[in-house]
Amino acid sequence: MSILEMKVPSPGESITEVEIATWLVKDGDYVEKDQAIAEVDSDKATLELPAEVSGVITLKAEEGDTVAVGQVVCLIDMSAAKPAGEAATKAEAPKEEAKPAAVEAPKATPAPAPAPVPTSYASNTPSPAAKKILDEKGIAPAAVTGTGVGGRITKEDAVQAKGVPAMGSSNASGSRTVKTTKLSMLRRKIASRLVSVKNETAMLTTFNEVDMSEIFRLRKLYKEEFAAKHGVGLGFMSFFTKAVVRALQLYPDVNASLDGDFKVNYDFCDISVAVSGPKGLMVPVLRNAENMSFRNVEAGIKDLATRVRDGRITVDEMTGGTFTITNGGTFGSMLSTPIINPPQSAILGMHNIIQRPVAVNGQVEIRPMMYLALSYDHRIIDGKESVGFLVAIKEAIDNPVEFLLGGDERRGLEL
Repeated sequence: MSILEMKVPSPGESITEVEIATWLVKDGDYVEKDQAIAEVDSDKATLELPAEVSGVITLKAEEGDTVAVGQVVCLIDMSAAKPAGEAATKAEAPKEEAKPAAVEAPKATPAPAPAPVPTSYASNTPSPAAKKILDEKGIAPAAVTGTGVGGRITKEDAVQAKGVPAMGSSNASGSRTVKTTKLSMLRRKIASRLVSVKNETAMLTTFNEVDMSEIFRLRKLYKEEFAAKHGVGLGFMSFFTKAVVRALQLYPDVNASLDGDFKVNYDFCDISVAVSGPKGLMVPVLRNAENMSFRNVEAGIKDLATRVRDGRITVDEMTGGTFTITNGGTFGSMLSTPIINPPQSAILGMHNIIQRPVAVNGQVEIRPMMYLALSYDHRIIDGKESVGFLVAIKEAIDNPVEFLLGGDERRGLEL
């Protein structure tokens, strides 16, 4: 018998333990080499654990167990033969026996209708014993028909009553199930980081609004040609990413972080883009966005988002960003105060686009408007820099041809 001990590989630097989120196979199953056998959670991502060899598997850890990197989590018997497949055969359905002719049942004589109960001032008035029972059941007397003298509700009526609970009373027959589920290691880490950001930074948020009319015009005019030439769509994120890069270069303190008593400035723009996936919110990083064209940005974001949603994103692809963009508008958010992604010093929040009346050259016009929010760490970024940074983004979005496309929209989009 040849047994392989499968140990937990290291998902990335500084990660010492993981959690078995889900076993994708059962104890005793035959697995093929490279087949995904489990999903494991680290404090940064959810990763698949592939089988190193083919054979019959024996599980050595339960779902929800926290295991150290290098710990044995299963055994694979490489000498076990692959079970032969059995051809499925359909059992012939038994023929239905002839049913005997139905014998006509004698017609039932309808029961005489009960005599109506005479009503009076006592109608639907419960007796003291009946009132106590109805109160305990939470049933209103008006929902019960009394059979006592003059329509009075008797104790027996109250016992048999199954009416609608009275307003303000509890419905004891309703579902009151409570389900407790342990948070994944990733979700626990996110919660811890968010709380630490609130406690350890001087976080403020400043707001502005942008007119999306020009971007709407450019996308309507060039989206088909752009997609045909570059193989990706022309979305909003490329415009905002390019606007952020420009603003970071104008206000370098926003593209910085604190390391103890030292400020660390970066001469590159690694933009973290928040993406919602099946395991929660992930922030993969678009490296050196300052060197990217519109096509590169769109292709890069599409690839990262696909990897997040397919569960193929790696820890390395989610670390090292210098600034984050999050778009709550995709879920309908009109305004929010996004939380900084540490150790970064600022985050831009995009929101939904609403047709609103605005004053343009002294005239009221309906324009597609979006609110922007910049949350920043006041320990390193002053109000002047934060407001100037957001204004720089606004002028680039309001006038993308001048500030993002170099005055030539076709050349700027590489068409």
